[in-house]
Amino acid sequence: MMCLTFIIRAFLLLKKRVNVLCLTGMLFIAGSQLSTVNCQQPLLLTLERTIEIAADGSLEAFRSKNMYLAGYWEFRTYKAGRLPSLNLNLTPAQYYRDITRRYDSSEDIDIYRKQQYYYAYGGLSVSQNFDLLGGSFFLDTDFGYMRNFGEKTYSQFTTVPVRFGYTQNLLGYNPFKWERKIEPVKFEKVKKEFLYNLENVSEEVTGHFFTLAMAQAEYDLAKDNVVSTDTLYRTGLQRHKIASITQADLLTLKLDAVNAKNTLQNKENALKRAMFSLASYLNFDKNTEIIPRLPAQPADIVVPVDEALMHARENNPVFLTLRQKILEAEQDVDKTKKEALFNASLRASIGFNQVANNFKDAFRNPLQQDIVSISVSIPLLDWGVRKGRHNIAKNALNIAQISAQQDELSVEEDVIMTISEFNIQQDLIASAGEALDLARMAYAETKQRFMIGKADINSLTLSLSRQQEAQRNYISALSDYWVKYYKIRKLTLHDFRTGVSLSSQFDYEHGM
Repeated sequence: MMCLTFIIRAFLLLKKRVNVLCLTGMLFIAGSQLSTVNCQQPLLLTLERTIEIAADGSLEAFRSKNMYLAGYWEFRTYKAGRLPSLNLNLTPAQYYRDITRRYDSSEDIDIYRKQQYYYAYGGLSVSQNFDLLGGSFFLDTDFGYMRNFGEKTYSQFTTVPVRFGYTQNLLGYNPFKWERKIEPVKFEKVKKEFLYNLENVSEEVTGHFFTLAMAQAEYDLAKDNVVSTDTLYRTGLQRHKIASITQADLLTLKLDAVNAKNTLQNKENALKRAMFSLASYLNFDKNTEIIPRLPAQPADIVVPVDEALMHARENNPVFLTLRQKILEAEQDVDKTKKEALFNASLRASIGFNQVANNFKDAFRNPLQQDIVSISVSIPLLDWGVRKGRHNIAKNALNIAQISAQQDELSVEEDVIMTISEFNIQQDLIASAGEALDLARMAYAETKQRFMIGKADINSLTLSLSRQQEAQRNYISALSDYWVKYYKIRKLTLHDFRTGVSLSSQFDYEHGM
């Protein structure tokens, strides 16, 4: 009997623990599901916030930033090349053992002798480019040691305590002069291209944002239309029973209800596609649910055409690219012209040197060392190769200048037309907003009149169509306005709402 009582108590205790474990597991699963739901909460985005995210995290913005950094470090490399450079040249150990042919003057014959020696060298030099003339100054010091092994074993030390010199091409092409002209233009173009690309990101993501806003609005309208057509169909059934509407009208109401459901399915697919497109551009997870929040009707902005053209000429990277191409073409003309003539170079240095059999004596009483070298290269016959290269370079310069004029006119035309469309768009937004309010009120009134039998099915369908069209026109007007606005910013790199130059703001923020 006691054994049976013990078994029953153990069973009840085990059952109680199992219930606790099941309850804990259920709570854990529910908590996990709740956490998953919270993680998948819809993301509400305004246009301004969308642009900020795109400028920081989109793949296009990342690419633009790396392109800028590449240009930045290229310019830093150029600037570093204008500073003195310090070089250490070492040959710590060099050992030779071979048989070489030597001339024996006493016997007037060539003989073979063994040769064996050890050599070590070290040198320190400082050089500085001289951009004005295209030459280089240098200051160096050398130390060498040689030990010969053979019939006579001996050691020698050679030193150049200090030597100062200068070298350059006298009549040749000076690359330093052209680098001083071209490299700052290239870096300025890199900065402007970075800003231009960021504004292009703003323009593109604005298009994606309003595509999603349009899809969301049409989906909401389609969903409301499903409810509305279902209600109208059920109302039509009641009115058909009392012969208030015809069988054809009832069938039309049923067809509208069926079409509304099909339209809802299509609009849902279009909404998913637009949401996925925006999420991909923002570098979000593909399953992110985004709800766009339409901006309010913007305030009127006056964009003077003359002022916009002025900012475009100053800031648009296209103008800097054209200027760079012309400078590079002029550089090629200068280079081919100089290479067609004879070339002369100069190398001169003054310093001290000494040689001794021991280390200390190698630094005592150094002897003056003077070296002057002038070399001349004169082309005598090349069958017109140099002249041909020079003519090719001149023609390339003419092409670059003509292309620059065409591209400048193209950019100016784009600025003028964009501003004209933008100014018109400001008026269209106001009229589109008013039309949307009127269409909504008209549809609500027509729907109410239909419910009480004072409006026919054709009037209701037409009123709904006008409301949907007004909704599309309003969102399209907003989209065109903001896309044109960011395109103007891209073309001019100037914010006409605040009056601030984006280029100046970039220089200030980045300390350039």
